Amino acid sequence: MELQVKKLHPAAKLPTRGSAQAAGYDLYACLDGGRREIPPHSTVAIPTGLCIAIPDGYFAAVFARSGLAAKEGLRPANCVGVCDSDYRGEYLVMLHNDTDQPRSVSDGDRVAQMVVLPYLPVTFTEVAALDETERGAGGFGSTGR
Repeated sequence: MELQVKKLHPAAKLPTRGSAQAAGYDLYACLDGGRREIPPHSTVAIPTGLCIAIPDGYFAAVFARSGLAAKEGLRPANCVGVCDSDYRGEYLVMLHNDTDQPRSVSDGDRVAQMVVLPYLPVTFTEVAALDETERGAGGFGSTGR
């Protein structure tokens, strides 16, 4: 699948994969040569300098980069961002600092990873009752370990 990408800044980097079988494509900070500080327990918008056209029937899911989350305590604020196929604006990563120390992101840093996924459009029909299952309404922890 080929995706169309519009650069909003000449220094913006196209998404890349860390290995040939990687599902996620790294998204890079586009900060015009600068840095952004992220105060403790705060969220800062990190621009990528990119607009991406996702085909109908798909969406781009924006996930944390595991190394950035584990080593620096930085993750997308909404945990998983959803970029719909009709969105044509700049991809921003709302990066949250889970630590008690300020963190910073520099121009060109990898800040998140994007996975393009299909989705199923559905309709919802109101009913008086649902079919019975063995689990029923059993919630959290109801299936044991």
